[in-house]
Amino acid sequence: MADKRSFVLRDQDGNEHGVFKGKQPRQAALKAANRGEGTKSKPQIIRLRECGTKKIHVYKAWKQTVKAPDNKPGWMPEKISQPFVMKEKTETIE
Repeated sequence: MADKRSFVLRDQDGNEHGVFKGKQPRQAALKAANRGEGTKSKPQIIRLRECGTKKIHVYKAWKQTVKAPDNKPGWMPEKISQPFVMKEKTETIE
């Protein structure tokens, strides 16, 4: 069973803040997208650096408000925020 990996959120200036964990970079990007402000018409660019490497995964990310699934638990509201990500590229820090 694969362990979770850590990914650090980077801004355009190279400052790092916020750690997101997931088995794959996409899983961490979905978590970051759910906290972001991007919309489908104006997606946010998310840059995640994998801890211990020089790889940066770049995603376009947004979230939408959608109807909750029919089999939702009682505490879940009728409308939920669902994140979406689309991988743009992978970069390497020199």
